[in-house]
Amino acid sequence: IVIVCKAAVAWEPNKPLKMEEIQVAPPQADEVRIKIVATAVCHSDLYHLLENRNTDGFPTVLGHEAAGVVESVGEGVTEFQPGDKVIPVFLSQCGECRFCKSPKTNQCVTAWTRIHQDLMASVESRLSCNGKRLHQFMGTSTFSEYTVVHQTAVAKIDPNAPLDKVCLIGCGISTGYGAAVNTAKVEPGSTCAVFGLGAVGLAAVMGCKSAGAERIIAVDIIADKFEKAKVFGATDFVNPKDHDRPINQVLADMTSGGVDYSIECAGKVEVMRSALESCVGSWGVSVIVGWTDVCDVAVRPGQLVAGRTWKGSVFGGKVGIPGMVQAYLDKKLKLDEFITHKMTLDQVNDAIDLMKQCKCIRTVLTVCQQ
Repeated sequence: IVIVCKAAVAWEPNKPLKMEEIQVAPPQADEVRIKIVATAVCHSDLYHLLENRNTDGFPTVLGHEAAGVVESVGEGVTEFQPGDKVIPVFLSQCGECRFCKSPKTNQCVTAWTRIHQDLMASVESRLSCNGKRLHQFMGTSTFSEYTVVHQTAVAKIDPNAPLDKVCLIGCGISTGYGAAVNTAKVEPGSTCAVFGLGAVGLAAVMGCKSAGAERIIAVDIIADKFEKAKVFGATDFVNPKDHDRPINQVLADMTSGGVDYSIECAGKVEVMRSALESCVGSWGVSVIVGWTDVCDVAVRPGQLVAGRTWKGSVFGGKVGIPGMVQAYLDKKLKLDEFITHKMTLDQVNDAIDLMKQCKCIRTVLTVCQQ
């Protein structure tokens, strides 16, 4: 049957979301319908709403960092059943292609065939409002009480997991943590720099700490963030506004020539270049994590030929959602410390404003009662 429920709809860019009564169709073959219990606001939601220049991606239901409970399943779904606790993911994994079978990547061959990347929305949509089709943002659309997701984009998690905490694993925490551990492959005793101290950057700091880095330099233009960064393992803080020379020169002086690893989590092309140039020239590894698709990034070849490596990371590589949840339950992964605000779905615009003003790390919205 069709479910009628509440959702926050983005009818057009740069405008507040509007709470609407929407229709959620039954799951079709290989699909899972999920009751969303908790969802967080991520900068990628803001990017689509405020920065993406393609207006064809509207109307849409945003949200992609969430956790919930399976309500029903479509034909052919055997791995999930009603009542399972799950995390929907924007990067699906078929488990069969050569990429899924490789330990080197999480870039499933079929994942991006189900997503219009220019629209940041799935090809199929089971959501509608007053007869008008709504895009499903990144195939998930978790700013809704119910959503429908392809079974390859759902991860079953421990039934004891608190959904209002582990929802963060659906994007930001996995992205930052995995960038350090899986993509950069930070080594024990190394020196790292993390640029941008939002949730993703703080998770990268946590990943560096977990990997055994001896020195972790947190870089941000908001000085208040250092106290939070220390909680996750940062040893030093550098505010570029405090210096009258390029930040890469500052870090080079602090580290006898540059850091071993730098992780960019700001989504700004000028920061991407600074992060690269902050690495030691002979072996430094710099990882781009922050997302933007509106500007080119440029660097002189001389910054690379001596031995630097420049890499990108999406969703933290092979992080393994159930394993991340278990690490939290085993107290080996911090999540509670990222949550600065708790609200309800109908307060989503307030949550967006907090993020726009850099006044939160993560705001978790209660959507449905479990």
